[in-house]
Amino acid sequence: QVQLLESGGGLVQAGGSLRLSCRASGSIFGMNSMGWYRQGAGEQRELVATMSSVGITIYGDSVKGRSTISRDNAENAVYLQMDDLKPEDTAVYYCRLYYSGNYYWGQGTQVSVSS
Repeated sequence: QVQLLESGGGLVQAGGSLRLSCRASGSIFGMNSMGWYRQGAGEQRELVATMSSVGITIYGDSVKGRSTISRDNAENAVYLQMDDLKPEDTAVYYCRLYYSGNYYWGQGTQVSVSS
């Protein structure tokens, strides 16, 4: 059974930075994609960034230029470095793994940005 464990959320002032981490447990072999989505209060879940196991990255428009996604394939981990955070970045951030035709989601970690 694959499980995702996120960490790194918190409260930060506008202009600050945070680094989110997500590690997948379980047997994962071959091509996969790991990434981050977020959901603000009353909003739909949206893409933040994803990275495949061969390094193909996709960024959502809202964070482009301010966030960097990276992976450690040996550890089945994905990281999201977020800089120049804005109050509108406040949301629950979810880690997602796409593997073997299935999507797996973490429980989410809260990111709050104060003005």
